[in-house]
Amino acid sequence: MTASNSAAAAAVKAEICPTPDLDQACLGVLGGSGLYAMEGLECVREIAVDTPFGAPSDLLRRGKINDLEVVFLARHGRHHTYTPSEVPYRANLWALRSLGVRWILSVSAVGSLQERYRPLDMMVPDQFIDRTHQRPLTFFGSGAVAHVTAADPFCPVLSNLLADAAESMMPSGRQLHRGGTYLCMEGPAFSTRAESELYRSWDCGVIGMTNHTEARLAREAEMAYATLAMITDYDCWHQQHDSVSVNMVIENLRNNASLAQEIVKVAAERIAEVRPTSSAHQALQHALMTPREQVPAETRRRLDLLTSPYWGPMDAET
Repeated sequence: MTASNSAAAAAVKAEICPTPDLDQACLGVLGGSGLYAMEGLECVREIAVDTPFGAPSDLLRRGKINDLEVVFLARHGRHHTYTPSEVPYRANLWALRSLGVRWILSVSAVGSLQERYRPLDMMVPDQFIDRTHQRPLTFFGSGAVAHVTAADPFCPVLSNLLADAAESMMPSGRQLHRGGTYLCMEGPAFSTRAESELYRSWDCGVIGMTNHTEARLAREAEMAYATLAMITDYDCWHQQHDSVSVNMVIENLRNNASLAQEIVKVAAERIAEVRPTSSAHQALQHALMTPREQVPAETRRRLDLLTSPYWGPMDAET
């Protein structure tokens, strides 16, 4: 980077965005395998959102839990028509942000990579390892560069709130695990035994196919993100258990789905009470590297939803 470019970047980074107003913010819920609708929503309406990144996975369902606006989206589509690689992640996250979502609860099926994480337990993870290779992981590019921090990819505040809600509701014999590493693989096939053992040697806790991609994009879109990981199986490493099969996953998903619905409802009620502030809500404040006057107009328009607090709205310049 040249001295002039460095100075310009520093000028962009120095712009201060006011603390986001969360009084009117919405909660987003992303449902994974086995969770294709959100029960308990009142005054539900379906919304089609056109995004600069194409169509989302499905219509978004907007309703209320008590006084909190909640937007639900089935990440694979309500009939499970998208593979993990095909999910339109950028469209999904952009659509949620455009509807005022500032907190996201992701409900996801995962496999266990350690003996202590048993099928039908749940985890609220705090770290990722990414093993995907076919995913767009940023809204930026095409003349605009941003480097968000991702040392703590899940929002600690939202994760603690979700874990508190889950822990209070776990049935006897099932456990809620606070923290752990989520290994995100490409899919759609499950792991080989060699892969599973490799991930175990890294001390990964669970394995899934979607959440890392969502968390990266949620951070760029300044939305706090937390995951309720529903453990369905022991992947294929456990010699005393059957290798993972679709039937096993579906059966355990059914056992977990109703509990997950109730946990999300309780978490939503707590979010409505405290409307938690997260560092994720200002993640772009020190991340935008490209001077705004150097960003192509088409790129500015595509990013305006995210960057207008820092670069100013596009319509103010026309």
